[in-house]
Order: sequence, then structure tokens, then C-alpha cells
Amino acid sequence: KIDNPHLWNLDDPYLYRIETSILSEGKILDKVSMPFGIRFITWDADKGFFLNNKPVKLLGVNMHQGHAGLGVALPNGMQYYRINRLKQMGANAYRCSHHPPTLELLDACDSLGMLVINENRLLNTSHEYLNQFSRMVIRDRNHPSVILWSIGNEEGYIQTNGNGKRMAITLIEKLKRLDPSRKVTYAADVPNVFNGINEVIPIRGFNYREKAMEAYHKDHPNQPIIGTEMGSTVSTRGIYSYDSINCYLPDLDLTAPWWASKADEWWPIVAENPWAAGGFIWTGMDYMGEPTPFHWPNIGSHFGVMDQCGFPKNLYYYYQSWWDTTLPVLNLAPHWNWLNRWGFEQEVWIDSNSDSVNLKLNGKNLGTRPMQKNQHLKWKVKYEPGILEAKGYKNGFEFITKMETTGPAFELVVSPNKTTAMANSTDVVIINISVVDTGGREVLTADNRVKFKVTGPAKIIGVGNGDPSSHEPDKCETNLWQRSLFRGKCQVILQMGDTPGKVGFEASSEGLWPASTEIHTLPDSFHHIAPTEDQIRPAGINDKERIMGADISFLPQLEAEGMKFYDFGNNIPQDVFEILKKYGFNYIRLRIFYQPENPEGYSPRKGYCNLAQTLEMARRIKKAGMKFLLDFHYSDYWADPGKQYKPKAWDSLPFDILKDSVRNYTVRVLRALQAQNTLPDMIQPGNEINHGLLWPEGHISQPDHLADLLQASISGIKEVAPDIPIMLHLALGGQNDESVFWLNNMFARGIDCDVIGLSYYPRWHCTLDDLKYNMRDLIRRYGKDIIVVEYSQKKEEVAGAVFGMPNDKGKGCFIWEPLNTWEGIFDKNGKPTRWLHAYENIKAMYLDRNLNK
Repeated sequence: KIDNPHLWNLDDPYLYRIETSILSEGKILDKVSMPFGIRFITWDADKGFFLNNKPVKLLGVNMHQGHAGLGVALPNGMQYYRINRLKQMGANAYRCSHHPPTLELLDACDSLGMLVINENRLLNTSHEYLNQFSRMVIRDRNHPSVILWSIGNEEGYIQTNGNGKRMAITLIEKLKRLDPSRKVTYAADVPNVFNGINEVIPIRGFNYREKAMEAYHKDHPNQPIIGTEMGSTVSTRGIYSYDSINCYLPDLDLTAPWWASKADEWWPIVAENPWAAGGFIWTGMDYMGEPTPFHWPNIGSHFGVMDQCGFPKNLYYYYQSWWDTTLPVLNLAPHWNWLNRWGFEQEVWIDSNSDSVNLKLNGKNLGTRPMQKNQHLKWKVKYEPGILEAKGYKNGFEFITKMETTGPAFELVVSPNKTTAMANSTDVVIINISVVDTGGREVLTADNRVKFKVTGPAKIIGVGNGDPSSHEPDKCETNLWQRSLFRGKCQVILQMGDTPGKVGFEASSEGLWPASTEIHTLPDSFHHIAPTEDQIRPAGINDKERIMGADISFLPQLEAEGMKFYDFGNNIPQDVFEILKKYGFNYIRLRIFYQPENPEGYSPRKGYCNLAQTLEMARRIKKAGMKFLLDFHYSDYWADPGKQYKPKAWDSLPFDILKDSVRNYTVRVLRALQAQNTLPDMIQPGNEINHGLLWPEGHISQPDHLADLLQASISGIKEVAPDIPIMLHLALGGQNDESVFWLNNMFARGIDCDVIGLSYYPRWHCTLDDLKYNMRDLIRRYGKDIIVVEYSQKKEEVAGAVFGMPNDKGKGCFIWEPLNTWEGIFDKNGKPTRWLHAYENIKAMYLDRNLNK
């Protein structure tokens, strides 16, 4: 008996674990441990589906199990990756079409919070078919994600006659004995027809025919209704014309087969009628086969709202706009590389959940239009190269997206879904490949052939690019792995070996700058611990002021080299702090190294970023009336995910002495700052520590030691300044799985923080959508404030993503070294660049206004 159980739900899929043992004469002969969840489900013919007595619209997808490069035999990690992709779109339900799922898929749905229609395609009452149906129900009935059984799909010869009705009765009676807690449906491709299976099925399933749903509900008001298959729009990612030679279709909500409907036709019906419990898109992702409306050489489907790799098509953002109500969504299509169409009229599609959208082309205002609910917004624009910018307005909040004309492909970008994996011969890392031009803009039309190389304990098991007409091999000989980009993207799936260590991955292409990443693999004996509810403390910085920060630790070095700084229209040098304040900056981040003056340190002999430099910079920051974040690197040199080496002076210290050294050094630095009344306003113990700090003892493969070292730092902070907010900083902007893995293991070991800090560089940390999803999920899980503590590109978009987080938990962002690196706000002569103007816009949009979100 469990009193007051913690209920399983979509946002908090809490699982208990039950152990069953077989004993003989007091000895355990066999033992099984099984997770399970506790939740309540009900169906109402007028109000739809309820989970734990709360109404839930089923925002569903149909899915086949296959994935690009792998076929249908998916490693366990792929199941979690695919379910996460669907949740990121806003989906909350999955129909297993048209066969019982693997246990690993159901485990992923249980763990991640995805509702499931578990389907048996074999509508038959022979002994063997009944036996298979019974085995499916018995095997899967303890999974909390399963909310409904399905006994069949589109059995045209029997679904409307007595034979089908008798078979359905037999299966329903069998189900009542095996699982009286759930109901059953059947996916019928008929309109307002009651004869046959629909007479006896508890939940009426509609495959298409959505315009008949209302009439059916009026005629049969006591029978709940779901759309078991809806949509079937066909499109090809990144293509914007009908191409019967290559078998491609426009990546827009334009084309549907005769039996199907477009997204903006079926979804409003389901969305606006409470008696419609929900609908399931055909399909969540493309799959091999069924190349409707084409034939060979087209070998893959076009039905998905994502392609076979899980790369979103534009329809993805239509559904995300209306399915995910917690985040602002704004998507522009098509790409803006139409150099042979200068002056021609181009139709622009916008998908957004904003109230209205403003559109500009190269700064020229094209007007503002209302965004109709559950619809697309379309705009005729005369094409000219440059920047197409959309700004969405929602409840007084503004958010921006841009589509830019790019130059030719220049540099590959490698984006792993995680950089820490298990060395268990089964774990996988999914690496998405894209390409940018010299300005860092993604080239969405690139088709370069890319070669891949792996070093260390891992191997490539498949490649793909989402092209439904591609005949390139998904499997290649060792050391000959390659794949062409399709509309700027391809994908590589790595499987880890059984030896812990570092895996190196490199992507190269003729004429392009290569890209690489490193994956740290952990021993299979790694002791993973999940935190209890008591170990997760919702927290924040107790400051209503939004943070617009900058890491300018290079400043003393630049000034020593003679650099001065200027504002627009002024040839007289100015205090850089005053210029920054004018454009909205209110927080400075400083990094501090232990002994950077060492020969192998960051700044041999000169000692930039040491304690003395930090004290001087702190005085200047406070004098300017700004706040500052102190970033302890605990190293003589840069500490980042690829190198977290101890200071030279600590190299041979026993572990207990190392912990004391960390604590004592932390206290010494803070006492020095305290003595001059310049204590920091926030502190991060370590920089980008997702792979640990103070290697080798503090590597993530030794989580207990890592936690001990973090605790030593935190205890030193608390001794001097118990109320200063503490940030844990991970270089995992868009890597949600790894962020949760790391934070769970640290929180479970007693480490706490007030703020979660993330680095976000598109070259390493996936897409802006991935960043938004990760931030939102971490806020939901842990209730802590979020700050993007390092970024450079996509300035306005990153600011909008952070400040658009629910409940004002997105507190701000810190641009990394904007005085002289990457997209610097000053050029090499200290003159302001256009990027400084970007902060003028950010200040106006997010800092100057009292926004009521």
C-alpha cells in the first residue's frame, strides 16, 4: 500500500520500483525489479481525456520505429532521443502504428512522460492471434504510459460488418479480463458510420474523415472520440518546389493525398471541440517505404513533420506553435538564398503562437499582421538578398527570428546530442552535421559530401540525411564513412564501446573547414543516483532586475596593449564600463585563474586574470555601479570541457589536502574582495564543468570526488558570503539529456545551487530550439533560475529565448568577451560595430520595459 502516492504525469513522470522474488526454503531463486507509475485515467464523451482528474488534449503522433541509418533495430538510446524530439515539438502522445512496441520504447515513454496507444494490428480471433494479443497486454499493462489499447487499423473488408463486430467483441472481452483498468479503440477509416466495430468499441477512432467527427458525436453522444490518424500532409525538408524528377515536395502545408488533409484543416477541428479527445498526426517522422505520391527511385515517405533523422520540417513549427503553450514560437520559411529571383514575389510562411507578427526586409518595415489561432500566416514579399526579420508580440513580450541570405559553405558544424556516454557497448551519441558560411550563418541549401573519422572506444553504426530519394549507403566500410548533406544537414550515429575513455569525432569535406568533438565515456560501473524530492530545492537570485552581462576579463590585457574604446559618433575615448552601461549592460563576469603567471599558465610572467587583476577589475565594476559574477577556474589555464587540469601547485596533493586547498583558496579570494567592499554578486565554482573539474580526481567518471570538490568550493563561499547566489555552469546549452544526467548526479550527492548556467555556442551546443527546450525542462525539473552565461552569436534570439522562459525564471545572459572576439561589439581599433546596436535593441525590448508576460 502506498499512501498519498506521487502521481505519474506528463511533466513529472515519477516512477516507483517494485521487486518480486521467488524463494525456496528461504533462498532467492530469481528476482525481478520493475519500475511502475501510479496515475488515473478517465474518458468523457463531452470533455475528452483526463489524466489524474485534469483534462489533457492528446497531442499525438503516429510512429514507425525505423530511423535513418539504422532501420528498425534501434539501440535503446535512440528510443529516448526520438521521444525527446517529439516532446520538444509539444507532442504528448504516441500511437504504435501498427504493431506492439518494443519494451525499450515503452520504458522511454514511461521515463520521459509520453502517453501511448499500444496497438495490435492483428484483428483476428484465431487461437494464435488471441494468444499474441494476450501476451502483448500482459507484457505491457504495468507501463503507466499506456493509456489505451488498439485492436486494429483500417480493416476495410470487415470493419463495418458483423464479422468485424464479433471479432471486436471477443478481443474486448479478453481485454477486460486481462486489464480492466484501460479502454480500447479501433482506427477506422470511415466517416459517420456506426455499423460493425464502431457499435461495440468504447473509444471511437477516426482515421482522417475529421469533417464527419462532429456529426458522429451528435449521433453517438456517449462515445468518446479520438483522431487516430490525422493529417498526412506530404513535404520534403528544405525543398520549396514540386519536383517530380527527384521526387520532392514543398516543405509547406500545401500537399495532401486524396484521403488526407492539411494540418490547418484537421487540427482546428480537434483543438476547438472539447469532445475531441485529441488527434495523432500521420506521422511524427518520415520512414522507409510508402513514398506517396511518388514511386521508385523515391524510397522514403514524406508524411513526417520531421524527416527520418528527426530534423524538423516547417510543419513541426506549426504544431509546436499550438501544442506548446509555455514558450514563444516563431518560424520563418523559406530560406533566403534565391539569388536568381531578385525582384520576384516570394511567399513567406510564418508559424507562431504570438498575437501578431511584424515583418522587415533589410530594415524596411513590411507591416504587422494578426496571427490567427491554429493557422499559418502568409506574406507576399518581393525578394532581395539580405535579412528577413520577423518579430512576434505576445502579451507585451517580443521575440525575434531571422532568415538571412548566406555566402557559400565555409565551415562544418558538429552538434552531438551529448558529450558524456556510457562505455557499455550499447549507448549511442547522435551527431548532427550542418554547415555555416564565413559569417556563421547556417547554409540551408548546402549539399557537400562529408567524411567522418572516429578515434577511441566507439564506432559509427549508421549515417543519414533525411533525403527520401537518397540511395547513398547507410552503412559504410570502416574508415570510409561518408554522407552528403541534404538541405544543409546530415546525421551520424555513434555506438560506444566497452572501454572508458575519450572518443574523438571529426567531420571533413573538401574545401570546408573541418569540425570535431570529443565524447567522454564512463565505466559501466558508474554509480548513477537520482535525487529525491528533498534534494531538489527551487531557488533563484532574488533579483527582479534582468541581467544583461558581459565577460570582459580580457580588458586589462587589451588596455595594456594600448586599446581604447569609443561610442558611436564620438572620436574621444570613453570608459568602456560607461559605454556598456549605456547600451544596457548591468553585470560583468570575471574569470580568475590560480597562478596564470606560471610558465605553462594562461599568462606567463604577466599574470592576467590572477587575484591582483581581479581585485582591480572588481573595484572598477563596483565604481561603475554594476554587479559582477566571479568565475573560479581552479586552474592555471583555461578550464573548459576539454581541459580541466589542476593548478601546477596542486599536482601531487592527496585528495583530502586537495579539497582543503580548494576551500582555503576560495576563502582567500573572497576575503580579499570583501576587504575592499567588492564581493561578487554571484559566484560559479568551476567553469563549464560538465566533464568535471580538477582532473583526474574530479572527472565526471568519479562523481563522488567531483561532488566533494564542489562542496569544498561551496563551503568556502558560504563561510565568507552565505547569501551570495551560486551558479553551476555547464557547457550544454542544447544537450538536455546530459544536463539532466549531470545535475541529477550532483543534486543527489548533496550539491546545491541557486542558478543553472549554460554555455550556448551554435557550433557546439545544437540549435536554438534545443537551447529553449533544455532551459524550459531544467526549470520544470528543478525550479531554479537559468542564465546563459556564455554565448556570442544570435544575440537577439538568445536574449529572447532566455527572457521568454516561463515564470520569469530566465534571468539573463552574458556575452563572452565582446570587446575583441568573434562578433565583437568593438573592432580591433576600439570603434563600435553594428553588434553594439543589437544591444540597443535588446535593452529596449527586454530591459527598459516592465513586461507582463
